[in-house]
Amino acid sequence: MGLTPTRKIAFGTAMAATVAAFSAVAVATAPGSSAAVGCGVLFDDFDYSSRTDAALGQRGWSIRSNTGGPGVSGARWLADNVSFPTVDGQKVAQLRAVTDGTAGGTSHAEFSQSNRRFFEGTYLARIKFADAPVSGPDGDHVNQTFYTISPLTAPRDPMYSEMDFSEYLPNGGWGEPGPINYQTTWHTYVADPWYADNQSSKQARSINGWHDVMATVSDGHVRYYIDGALVGDHSGKVYPRQNMSIDFNQWFIDLAGHSGGTSTYLQSIDYLYHAKRQVLSPAQASAAIGAYRSAGTTHADNVVTTNDCDPGAPPTTPPTPGATMLQSTFSGRCIDIPNGLPNDGTRLQMWDCNGTDAQKWTLHSDGTVRAMGKCMDPAGGALTNGTPLQLADCNTNPVQRFTLTAARTLLNISSGRCADIKDWVGTNGATLQLWDCAGTTNQLWGRL
Repeated sequence: MGLTPTRKIAFGTAMAATVAAFSAVAVATAPGSSAAVGCGVLFDDFDYSSRTDAALGQRGWSIRSNTGGPGVSGARWLADNVSFPTVDGQKVAQLRAVTDGTAGGTSHAEFSQSNRRFFEGTYLARIKFADAPVSGPDGDHVNQTFYTISPLTAPRDPMYSEMDFSEYLPNGGWGEPGPINYQTTWHTYVADPWYADNQSSKQARSINGWHDVMATVSDGHVRYYIDGALVGDHSGKVYPRQNMSIDFNQWFIDLAGHSGGTSTYLQSIDYLYHAKRQVLSPAQASAAIGAYRSAGTTHADNVVTTNDCDPGAPPTTPPTPGATMLQSTFSGRCIDIPNGLPNDGTRLQMWDCNGTDAQKWTLHSDGTVRAMGKCMDPAGGALTNGTPLQLADCNTNPVQRFTLTAARTLLNISSGRCADIKDWVGTNGATLQLWDCAGTTNQLWGRL
């Protein structure tokens, strides 16, 4: 278990502003058939002009400027340490931490989605970590983070919930050498005298540069991923018990590693994605993000606060207005309803593109792909290789959700498999099936 708990010693001040608004939210159970509200998705590409952009507050973001922990006592948390530049060709949220080796000359940064409505589901952020400062000497005990958190209302608060998806210490800290990265899931703690109850995983290696930091929270397990690889699976009493905020910050654990001059460290976040109560694979989450970007959508948010919601209802792709034909890169033909008869169970086929209603598909906000009032559907609800694609009544079953990815595959969200022209048949009447995504031309589609 890592030594990350010590970062909480001075955390009470940072949380005090939210304690007054605290109300416990019970652990969510599987929704019944009467659930009427989807859980929702948050996607933010951080396309903001500056920290004073009015859209930030309107979309629930806050930038910290109050004093207090964690980190160096007497250091400041500066709003000006959060900015929105272009890095490596993408707009990002960027956090700056600066120190000259003194408390008065040290400043941190924190950027939060502070409305506590985040609990179970999938979380993914693409983050650029830094092993070295952009200026000044290296060696500081800096912490670059991505986490969710609730207030601690009292010592050993049994409802306290926190998930540290990543706490990266490029130069070490808490008595351990760097580089080292932690994932920690919390049950509770006491600030003074210090007591911590948590589970922690760690990777004693560099993660300098861009990385996908992801977690899924479901069925009593918090599973942590770095670049799609599982690095931690925490369960038991540390499983979160109430809604949390989403936070990014960068701060100095102490000043022991400073060697002189002024050092400036940068942490950049390319995007944030959260699908509430939906458990997606790393590939599925990346595909959903690609769909937003290919559609030119820089922000979407319909995440609800309550947890008695229907995880099958919220969109994993942005709404697409109007209908389009879906043309195969392989054959040049379009996905078609045979004879234009929208009967339940009709197997979909490929046919010469002709612009009829039988070929006009709409990608709906609930993730379904519809034509003539019915949905594209894996036959029998199966998700295995070779499952035929058919037309069926739209029934809110999650298996009917597809996304047209930035890579131009038509990805079935539940299976992680792609719409595939069976046996590479290029003529009229070729049928469609689910198959492992391979990026081959019989799995590539364009809007026409």
